[in-house]
Amino acid sequence: MALETVSTTRSFGGTQGVYRHQSRETGTEMVFSAYLPPQAEQGPCPVVWYLSGLTCTHANVTEKGQFQRVCAELGLIFIAPDTSPRGPGVPDDPHGAWDFGLGAGFYVDAVQDPWAANYRMESYVAAELPELVAAELPADLSRQGIFGHSMGGHGALTLALKNPGRWGSVSAFAPISSPMRCGWGEKALSGYLGADRAAWRRYDATALLEDGARLADLLVDQGEADPFLDQLRPDLLEAACAQAAVPLTLRRQPGYDHSYFFIATFMEDHLRWHAERLTQL
Repeated sequence: MALETVSTTRSFGGTQGVYRHQSRETGTEMVFSAYLPPQAEQGPCPVVWYLSGLTCTHANVTEKGQFQRVCAELGLIFIAPDTSPRGPGVPDDPHGAWDFGLGAGFYVDAVQDPWAANYRMESYVAAELPELVAAELPADLSRQGIFGHSMGGHGALTLALKNPGRWGSVSAFAPISSPMRCGWGEKALSGYLGADRAAWRRYDATALLEDGARLADLLVDQGEADPFLDQLRPDLLEAACAQAAVPLTLRRQPGYDHSYFFIATFMEDHLRWHAERLTQL
Protein backbone atom coordinates (compact mmCIF):
# COMPACT_ATOMS: atom_id res chain seq x y z
CA MET A 1 0.00 0.00 0.00
CA ALA A 2 2.66 2.43 -1.14
CA LEU A 3 1.99 6.14 -0.91
CA GLU A 4 2.81 8.28 -3.95
CA THR A 5 3.37 11.99 -3.52
CA VAL A 6 1.39 13.97 -6.09
CA SER A 7 2.49 17.41 -4.88
CA THR A 8 3.80 19.30 -1.86
CA THR A 9 3.99 23.01 -1.15
CA ARG A 10 5.04 25.06 1.85
CA SER A 11 2.29 26.79 3.77
CA PHE A 12 2.57 28.67 7.08
CA GLY A 13 5.78 26.87 7.91
CA GLY A 14 4.29 23.46 7.27
CA THR A 15 3.65 21.38 4.18
CA GLN A 16 0.45 20.95 2.20
CA GLY A 17 0.62 17.64 0.40
CA VAL A 18 -1.53 15.65 -2.00
CA TYR A 19 -1.03 11.88 -2.12
CA ARG A 20 -2.22 8.89 -4.16
CA HIS A 21 -2.41 5.18 -3.35
CA GLN A 22 -4.05 1.99 -4.52
CA SER A 23 -6.97 1.16 -2.25
CA ARG A 24 -7.79 -2.36 -1.16
CA GLU A 25 -11.30 -1.28 -0.13
CA THR A 26 -12.41 0.56 -3.27
CA GLY A 27 -10.27 -1.34 -5.77
CA THR A 28 -9.22 1.98 -7.28
CA GLU A 29 -6.56 4.62 -6.92
CA MET A 30 -7.55 7.08 -4.19
CA VAL A 31 -6.25 10.62 -3.69
CA PHE A 32 -6.25 12.58 -0.43
CA SER A 33 -4.63 15.71 0.93
CA ALA A 34 -2.70 16.12 4.17
CA TYR A 35 -1.44 19.29 5.81
CA LEU A 36 1.56 18.72 8.10
CA PRO A 37 2.14 21.61 10.53
CA PRO A 38 5.66 22.75 11.43
CA GLN A 39 5.46 20.75 14.69
CA ALA A 40 5.34 17.51 12.65
CA GLU A 41 9.03 17.97 11.89
CA GLN A 42 9.71 17.34 15.58
CA GLY A 43 7.37 14.40 16.12
CA PRO A 44 3.85 12.97 15.71
CA CYS A 45 0.93 15.42 15.88
CA PRO A 46 -2.82 15.06 16.52
CA VAL A 47 -4.98 14.49 13.44
CA VAL A 48 -8.27 16.03 12.33
CA TRP A 49 -10.18 14.25 9.58
CA TYR A 50 -12.36 16.41 7.34
CA LEU A 51 -15.05 14.71 5.24
CA SER A 52 -16.32 16.69 2.27
CA GLY A 53 -19.78 17.03 0.80
CA LEU A 54 -21.56 16.08 -2.41
CA THR A 55 -19.62 16.65 -5.67
CA CYS A 56 -16.39 17.46 -3.80
CA THR A 57 -12.92 15.96 -3.90
CA HIS A 58 -10.05 16.53 -1.47
CA ALA A 59 -9.29 19.74 -3.36
CA ASN A 60 -12.31 21.81 -2.30
CA VAL A 61 -11.42 22.18 1.35
CA THR A 62 -7.68 22.12 0.65
CA GLU A 63 -7.96 25.17 -1.59
CA LYS A 64 -10.92 26.99 -0.02
CA GLY A 65 -11.12 25.91 3.64
CA GLN A 66 -8.44 28.28 4.97
CA PHE A 67 -7.34 25.86 7.66
CA GLN A 68 -3.57 25.84 7.16
CA ARG A 69 -2.71 28.90 9.27
CA VAL A 70 -4.67 27.67 12.29
CA CYS A 71 -3.41 24.09 11.96
CA ALA A 72 0.15 25.48 11.89
CA GLU A 73 -0.51 27.39 15.11
CA LEU A 74 -2.22 24.50 16.88
CA GLY A 75 0.00 21.69 15.60
CA LEU A 76 -2.80 19.73 13.89
CA ILE A 77 -2.47 17.42 10.91
CA PHE A 78 -5.44 17.94 8.58
CA ILE A 79 -6.49 14.99 6.39
CA ALA A 80 -9.06 15.40 3.60
CA PRO A 81 -10.10 12.18 1.78
CA ASP A 82 -12.07 12.01 -1.46
CA THR A 83 -15.83 11.48 -1.34
CA SER A 84 -16.06 8.38 -3.55
CA PRO A 85 -14.03 5.94 -5.62
CA ARG A 86 -13.17 7.13 -9.13
CA GLY A 87 -11.59 5.78 -12.28
CA PRO A 88 -12.25 3.49 -15.23
CA GLY A 89 -14.98 0.97 -14.54
CA VAL A 90 -16.32 2.67 -11.40
CA PRO A 91 -20.10 2.92 -11.80
CA ASP A 92 -21.84 6.29 -11.74
CA ASP A 93 -25.45 7.38 -11.68
CA PRO A 94 -26.85 6.32 -15.07
CA HIS A 95 -28.60 9.65 -15.46
CA GLY A 96 -25.55 11.71 -14.58
CA ALA A 97 -27.06 13.01 -11.33
CA TRP A 98 -24.72 14.85 -8.97
CA ASP A 99 -26.23 13.46 -5.75
CA PHE A 100 -25.47 9.76 -6.33
CA GLY A 101 -22.47 7.83 -7.62
CA LEU A 102 -19.21 9.63 -8.30
CA GLY A 103 -18.58 12.33 -5.70
CA ALA A 104 -21.46 11.03 -3.59
CA GLY A 105 -20.30 7.94 -1.73
CA PHE A 106 -22.19 8.94 1.45
CA TYR A 107 -19.52 7.25 3.60
CA VAL A 108 -21.30 3.90 3.44
CA ASP A 109 -20.20 0.39 2.51
CA ALA A 110 -22.54 -0.45 -0.35
CA VAL A 111 -24.11 -3.91 -0.57
CA GLN A 112 -26.14 -3.48 -3.76
CA ASP A 113 -24.76 -4.20 -7.22
CA PRO A 114 -23.08 -2.60 -9.11
CA TRP A 115 -21.95 -0.35 -6.25
CA ALA A 116 -20.73 -2.94 -3.75
CA ALA A 117 -17.43 -3.64 -5.50
CA ASN A 118 -16.07 -0.08 -5.22
CA TYR A 119 -18.27 2.05 -2.97
CA ARG A 120 -16.76 1.13 0.41
CA MET A 121 -16.16 4.59 1.77
CA GLU A 122 -16.96 3.75 5.40
CA SER A 123 -14.24 1.11 5.58
CA TYR A 124 -11.88 3.30 3.56
CA VAL A 125 -12.20 6.30 5.90
CA ALA A 126 -12.52 4.39 9.17
CA ALA A 127 -9.88 1.70 8.61
CA GLU A 128 -7.74 1.73 5.48
CA LEU A 129 -6.75 5.39 5.25
CA PRO A 130 -5.90 5.72 8.98
CA GLU A 131 -3.65 2.65 8.66
CA LEU A 132 -1.86 4.28 5.73
CA VAL A 133 -1.55 7.65 7.48
CA ALA A 134 -0.17 5.98 10.60
CA ALA A 135 2.44 4.16 8.55
CA GLU A 136 3.50 7.00 6.27
CA LEU A 137 2.94 10.31 8.09
CA PRO A 138 3.98 11.66 11.54
CA ALA A 139 0.47 11.23 12.92
CA ASP A 140 -0.51 10.57 16.54
CA LEU A 141 -3.61 8.42 16.09
CA SER A 142 -4.21 8.32 19.84
CA ARG A 143 -5.48 11.90 19.35
CA GLN A 144 -7.94 12.16 16.48
CA GLY A 145 -10.87 14.44 15.72
CA ILE A 146 -13.39 14.22 12.91
CA PHE A 147 -15.63 16.75 11.20
CA GLY A 148 -17.14 17.48 7.82
CA HIS A 149 -19.60 19.40 5.68
CA SER A 150 -23.08 18.39 4.51
CA MET A 151 -22.76 14.76 3.33
CA GLY A 152 -19.37 14.81 5.07
CA GLY A 153 -20.99 16.11 8.25
CA HIS A 154 -23.30 13.11 8.08
CA GLY A 155 -20.25 10.89 7.62
CA ALA A 156 -18.39 12.42 10.55
CA LEU A 157 -21.37 12.09 12.90
CA THR A 158 -22.20 8.50 11.99
CA LEU A 159 -18.59 7.31 12.10
CA ALA A 160 -18.09 8.92 15.52
CA LEU A 161 -21.34 7.51 16.88
CA LYS A 162 -20.51 3.99 15.67
CA ASN A 163 -16.92 4.02 16.97
CA PRO A 164 -17.08 5.28 20.56
CA GLY A 165 -13.74 6.50 21.85
CA ARG A 166 -12.12 6.48 18.42
CA TRP A 167 -12.38 10.22 17.87
CA GLY A 168 -11.77 12.56 20.77
CA SER A 169 -13.66 15.44 19.17
CA VAL A 170 -16.52 15.76 16.71
CA SER A 171 -18.06 18.70 14.85
CA ALA A 172 -19.89 19.47 11.60
CA PHE A 173 -20.82 22.18 9.16
CA ALA A 174 -24.43 21.92 7.94
CA PRO A 175 -24.61 18.11 8.26
CA ILE A 176 -27.28 15.95 6.66
CA SER A 177 -28.74 15.12 10.05
CA SER A 178 -31.14 12.35 9.05
CA PRO A 179 -30.55 10.81 5.61
CA MET A 180 -33.54 8.52 6.18
CA ARG A 181 -35.78 11.58 6.15
CA CYS A 182 -34.54 13.61 3.18
CA GLY A 183 -34.43 13.17 -0.57
CA TRP A 184 -30.64 13.07 -0.89
CA GLY A 185 -30.34 10.42 1.78
CA GLU A 186 -33.25 8.25 0.68
CA LYS A 187 -31.84 8.10 -2.83
CA ALA A 188 -28.33 7.25 -1.62
CA LEU A 189 -29.28 4.73 1.06
CA SER A 190 -31.77 2.87 -1.12
CA GLY A 191 -29.30 2.77 -4.00
CA TYR A 192 -26.31 1.60 -1.98
CA LEU A 193 -28.04 -0.50 0.69
CA GLY A 194 -31.38 -1.61 -0.76
CA ALA A 195 -34.99 -1.11 0.30
CA ASP A 196 -34.76 -2.32 3.91
CA ARG A 197 -34.98 0.89 5.91
CA ALA A 198 -33.89 -0.91 9.08
CA ALA A 199 -30.45 -1.32 7.46
CA TRP A 200 -30.31 2.43 6.91
CA ARG A 201 -30.34 3.26 10.61
CA ARG A 202 -26.61 2.68 11.09
CA TYR A 203 -26.00 5.46 8.56
CA ASP A 204 -28.34 8.00 10.14
CA ALA A 205 -27.08 10.13 13.04
CA THR A 206 -30.50 10.75 14.55
CA ALA A 207 -31.37 7.05 14.37
CA LEU A 208 -28.07 6.09 15.96
CA LEU A 209 -28.77 8.48 18.82
CA GLU A 210 -32.26 7.02 19.19
CA ASP A 211 -30.72 3.54 19.27
CA GLY A 212 -28.34 4.37 22.12
CA ALA A 213 -25.14 5.70 20.51
CA ARG A 214 -23.61 8.71 22.26
CA LEU A 215 -21.02 11.48 21.88
CA ALA A 216 -19.28 13.40 24.63
CA ASP A 217 -20.25 16.68 22.98
CA LEU A 218 -20.82 18.14 19.53
CA LEU A 219 -20.38 21.47 17.74
CA VAL A 220 -22.52 22.21 14.65
CA ASP A 221 -22.67 25.38 12.58
CA GLN A 222 -25.63 25.89 10.27
CA GLY A 223 -26.21 28.83 7.94
CA GLU A 224 -29.70 30.25 8.24
CA ALA A 225 -29.64 31.24 4.54
CA ASP A 226 -28.68 27.71 3.47
CA PRO A 227 -30.92 26.75 0.50
CA PHE A 228 -30.77 23.07 1.52
CA LEU A 229 -32.28 23.26 4.99
CA ASP A 230 -35.08 20.91 3.94
CA GLN A 231 -32.40 18.26 3.26
CA LEU A 232 -30.21 18.99 6.29
CA ARG A 233 -32.86 19.17 9.03
CA PRO A 234 -30.79 20.50 11.96
CA ASP A 235 -34.01 20.48 14.00
CA LEU A 236 -34.02 16.67 13.92
CA LEU A 237 -30.43 16.50 15.17
CA GLU A 238 -31.20 19.04 17.88
CA ALA A 239 -34.19 17.01 19.08
CA ALA A 240 -32.26 13.71 19.00
CA CYS A 241 -29.36 15.17 20.98
CA ALA A 242 -31.74 16.64 23.54
CA GLN A 243 -33.51 13.29 23.97
CA ALA A 244 -30.17 11.48 24.29
CA ALA A 245 -28.69 14.11 26.64
CA VAL A 246 -25.78 14.70 24.25
CA PRO A 247 -24.41 18.24 24.75
CA LEU A 248 -24.92 19.98 21.41
CA THR A 249 -23.69 23.47 20.55
CA LEU A 250 -25.83 24.30 17.50
CA ARG A 251 -24.94 27.73 16.15
CA ARG A 252 -27.40 29.08 13.60
CA GLN A 253 -25.51 31.67 11.59
CA PRO A 254 -27.69 34.45 10.12
CA GLY A 255 -27.09 35.20 6.45
CA TYR A 256 -24.71 32.30 5.77
CA ASP A 257 -25.35 29.77 3.03
CA HIS A 258 -23.95 26.29 2.19
CA SER A 259 -20.75 27.43 0.49
CA TYR A 260 -17.07 27.39 1.39
CA PHE A 261 -17.35 31.06 2.30
CA PHE A 262 -19.48 29.81 5.22
CA ILE A 263 -17.06 26.99 6.05
CA ALA A 264 -13.96 29.19 5.89
CA THR A 265 -15.62 31.75 8.19
CA PHE A 266 -16.04 29.26 11.02
CA MET A 267 -13.19 26.85 10.27
CA GLU A 268 -10.96 28.37 12.96
CA ASP A 269 -13.65 27.92 15.62
CA HIS A 270 -13.94 24.23 14.74
CA LEU A 271 -10.20 23.63 14.73
CA ARG A 272 -9.86 25.26 18.15
CA TRP A 273 -12.77 23.10 19.39
CA HIS A 274 -10.89 20.00 18.25
CA ALA A 275 -7.50 21.14 19.56
CA GLU A 276 -8.90 21.89 23.01
CA ARG A 277 -10.27 18.37 23.31
CA LEU A 278 -7.38 16.54 21.68
CA THR A 279 -4.76 18.17 23.87
CA GLN A 280 -6.56 16.74 26.92
CA LEU A 281 -6.14 13.16 25.69
